Amino acid sequence: MTPRTALEHGVAELGVELPAQAPEQLLAYAALLGKWNKTYSLTAVREPLAVVSHHLLDSLAALPHLPMSQDDALADIGSGAGLPGIPLAIARPGWQVCLAEANQKKAAFLRQATIELKLRNARVHEGRVEGWKPSSGFSVVISRAFASLAQFAHACAHLVAKGGSLVAMKGILRADELAEMRAWDCAVVELHVPLLKAVRHLVVCRPATASR
Repeated sequence: MTPRTALEHGVAELGVELPAQAPEQLLAYAALLGKWNKTYSLTAVREPLAVVSHHLLDSLAALPHLPMSQDDALADIGSGAGLPGIPLAIARPGWQVCLAEANQKKAAFLRQATIELKLRNARVHEGRVEGWKPSSGFSVVISRAFASLAQFAHACAHLVAKGGSLVAMKGILRADELAEMRAWDCAVVELHVPLLKAVRHLVVCRPATASR
């Protein structure tokens, strides 16, 4: 199976609709990851088919569950190699996506990727998120990099717009993590990622007072 075939089959299995140019952009992004990985350690996953399953499809699997509308803004915290932010920006060109990354080399890659992929709806914020004060909040603040839900909420709650959500992409989800989120109402979605035999969860959290 080629990466293109894997991507096509995976997207069909997920049942997500993509713009006509999205598959080519996603494959171009995967190729760019492979190119930069020769010099920088962006991701441990380097085999082309694994990049499709572990990165592209894993990111796209969150799409149906994100509480976003057209023209909403999303922040990808600790974006690293651009995951899940770049696949989401490709899949939803109407969204405004900010890729937040503190590491200088990874931020440089993100800037280059947005240029080469012609992602006019994506921008890069370089720096730690704790002290970041954007002009307006985000409808969704998402990450798959934070160690725990509580740490994620502590560092990023100030970035969430009124009525917005913190969304964490997790593997195995521990009950004690959810128990620590007393100030938040969290919904857990078990994700099925095509071609990936691993447990995946999406945790969507809103301030408890906002949902009452």
